[in-house]
Amino acid sequence: MTKNIAVIRGDGIGPEIVEQAVKVLDRIGELYGHTFDYAETDMGGCAIDKWGDPLPEEMLHRCLNSDSVLLGAVGGERWNHVPGSMRPEKGLLKLRAAMGVYSNNRPAKIWPQLADASPLKKSIVDQGIDFIIVRELIGGIYFGEHRTEVTDGVETAVDILTYSENEIERIGRIGFETALKRNKKLCSVEKSNVLDSSRLWKKVMTRLSEEYPEVELSHMFVDNCAMQIVKDPSQFDVIVTENMFGDILSDEASMITGSIGMIPSSSLGAETCGLYEPIHGSAPDIAGKDMANPVGTILAAAMMLRFSFDMAKEADAIEQAVSDYLDAGYRTADIMSEGMKLVGCKECGTLITSYLTK
Repeated sequence: MTKNIAVIRGDGIGPEIVEQAVKVLDRIGELYGHTFDYAETDMGGCAIDKWGDPLPEEMLHRCLNSDSVLLGAVGGERWNHVPGSMRPEKGLLKLRAAMGVYSNNRPAKIWPQLADASPLKKSIVDQGIDFIIVRELIGGIYFGEHRTEVTDGVETAVDILTYSENEIERIGRIGFETALKRNKKLCSVEKSNVLDSSRLWKKVMTRLSEEYPEVELSHMFVDNCAMQIVKDPSQFDVIVTENMFGDILSDEASMITGSIGMIPSSSLGAETCGLYEPIHGSAPDIAGKDMANPVGTILAAAMMLRFSFDMAKEADAIEQAVSDYLDAGYRTADIMSEGMKLVGCKECGTLITSYLTK
């Protein structure tokens, strides 16, 4: 089987971590008889430097014509001087919108080998951390109207948060369907005591729950959810929420698992072509130093095989190789602890590749 993958190496540590994921995919191809063709694609700061645009139309079409997209990371202080409409992150927002990937799925699962790396007390970690955040990705305040104006010498910035019931319903269904495949518990997170958009969110989710009687639906304010993720993460199975809340909560959730470098994400829509990436940023402070943790990107590649290419066995093989790598005591700097063996980004990718078996 041949699959075409648009590869966005991006900025900072992006090229380093993507290279390791490609190394793993190539080995999977050898083991299982697949061919992965990679279309190198510029997006982010590197695209601004090269083309004067964070996502040129040619690069966007390259992504839209692929079977899936693998992304490292974009952005960095180097491009802080450019106008807001041309920031590296605008390329990512443009790509998400063009692909129609409205559902961002971020697992928060602690690997047993990294239990000691969690900042939470052992008594909390021992209860288990294994939930997923389903985040609406192409609506809300990130895609609303943004403007800055000066009136009587006073500068005012405006960002508008808008959601329609159709947008809420389609992401709500993803939440319910995901819960059906797990432990049948869904927590809808909003701020309905303050925001009209959240009141509509709660109304639609409640109505939608009538179609999913097997799923236990609960509602929680976003500030309480932020506290509960730290206090008792074991209570959660699936969380569904809007764009900005999901962005913040999923980063918080990643840290209780030990390292943001371990967490992958998938962004999906009506089509099977998805966007896969680690949830961390470009980390320019360690770029080029062979210190980055590529596991999140490697696991994102596994998610791509599972969800876009229907290659469950191959995805399982990658996840098992990561587990074997951790069992052997290898650690990048972000998850290093006493008695473990420190490795760099390249060696991490090489080791995980060596553990791959059919």
